[in-house]
Amino acid sequence: MTHDHDLELLPTAAQTEAALNPPPGRNGGDLVVETLHGLGASTVFGLPGQHALGMFDALRRSDLRYVGLRVENNAGFAADAYGRVTGEVAPLLLSTGPGALMSLAALQEAAAASAPVLAIGSQVPVAGLGGGRHGYLHELRDQQASFRDVVKSVHTVRTQSQIPSAIAAAWESALTAPHGPVWVEIPQDVLLAQTALPVVTAMDATPRDLVPRPELTAVAADLLSRAERPVIIAGGGVVRSDASGKLVALAEKVNAPVVCTFGGKGAFPWEHPLSLQSWMEDRHTTDLLEDADVLLVVGSGLGELSSNYHTFAPRGRVIQIEADAGKLESNHPALGIHADARLALSALLDTVTDRPDPSVPERVATLLAAVRERLDGQDLSFEREILGSVRAALPASSPSFWDMTILAYWAWSAWPGALHSAQGAGGLGYGFPAALGAAAADPSKPVLAVSGDGGAMYSIAELATAKQYNLPVTWLIVDDGGYGILREYMTDAFGEATATELSRPDFVALAESFGVPGVRTSPETLQDDLAKALAEPGPSVVVLPALLKMFAPTHLGES
Repeated sequence: MTHDHDLELLPTAAQTEAALNPPPGRNGGDLVVETLHGLGASTVFGLPGQHALGMFDALRRSDLRYVGLRVENNAGFAADAYGRVTGEVAPLLLSTGPGALMSLAALQEAAAASAPVLAIGSQVPVAGLGGGRHGYLHELRDQQASFRDVVKSVHTVRTQSQIPSAIAAAWESALTAPHGPVWVEIPQDVLLAQTALPVVTAMDATPRDLVPRPELTAVAADLLSRAERPVIIAGGGVVRSDASGKLVALAEKVNAPVVCTFGGKGAFPWEHPLSLQSWMEDRHTTDLLEDADVLLVVGSGLGELSSNYHTFAPRGRVIQIEADAGKLESNHPALGIHADARLALSALLDTVTDRPDPSVPERVATLLAAVRERLDGQDLSFEREILGSVRAALPASSPSFWDMTILAYWAWSAWPGALHSAQGAGGLGYGFPAALGAAAADPSKPVLAVSGDGGAMYSIAELATAKQYNLPVTWLIVDDGGYGILREYMTDAFGEATATELSRPDFVALAESFGVPGVRTSPETLQDDLAKALAEPGPSVVVLPALLKMFAPTHLGES
């Protein structure tokens, strides 16, 4: 007897004919791009190399759009951003050895931020695999080993017939909560050899739902319903699972203030009466979180930056919803619920009871006023005005991507709403190539990148990429003559800074040498210059010479 679902697996006459008579001139690289297309990919990022040429040759026979960057690490950052803003898998095509290894810092950031990047790298020919003794160009003893501690999963291909299944398995892994980067490697000769295999058609790599256990959500709902001082910490898992609406509904139902981690910015409306905003590095916020009798942590592992540098010590009951099982109760004992944030919040909404508490908005307002008072006492109006000018210049619908620089550290706490940064792994050079990836995903609106002069030097080559593809990215470079935050750290710790001062180019002239418009601005003209650059089509550079300060930390015992 044939079941209905069995009929779905039977090929049509046209599919049978195509399978029996595949077009000539195809190789293993075609199987790669056909599989990606069948899985739903539309854009791929990367950089060609000798062993990977089979994949890149196949791109010209496909409908996939290729965005090529100048450095593999930057290509990885672009793919990371594409995955973050679309929620889709971002394919990243790389070559063997040095090309592959150059992507590791970007893949570490993708792992920390749970960005679904599918990195496909080439390998030496099959005969040379293992041992690193054959003398092939780019040969490593065990290339996979370099990726195994960074990515979610590693997938190895040795024959052409394995290509579709390996890529589909990697695709599913990348999209299964928690999202993350994956690694596939395919030998050069497998990519180059002609193939008689049928054209790869639609592929099924549907990610598995990570559903919460109902007995755990029942206990969590009871705790929240009976709490006297519930508080919610919203992490990046809320953003990645598109659960912001459910978070708002739950917070309003139990009248719980919500603070967003730096990775969770945008998970909760900034001006909502229950919003504690994002002052995770402020002791006033830490005190309120510690005072909660029930603390719901959604999509966060409460790591260093989300716990005020591990000075946070909760006194109440902690409920932690986290898709990464390794982060459950990794820092604090909790009722650990291993689940996707959206599904867990939905379950809580179905079972929690209303908890009226008209005093909560006043408590929230009191805390935010205390934060402002602390900042007011530190002579930081200049920094706050700079950040305000950037916010005022950026259209509300435009995303922003921030490098590891002092203005970004301000933005983590003070930027009103969503942003994207490299705070997961903390590597330099993220902002500009990531913004290019976001612009490739949606070129209809401008994108902002923010870097310091030190971080900008990691990505200068990508001005050529921005110009080549005419991507609408405005790059704000805050030029303070060195690694500004490290200068502060070293001066505070040792009395003076070493190795932080940098010789740098004329960034405006350098941008113009790539054919990219550039302007040198001032604090007084920043808002207008930035708004004008963002309004113009294509890429642009705005350089702000400025020496910024950070607000005083509270994790060192200061108030």
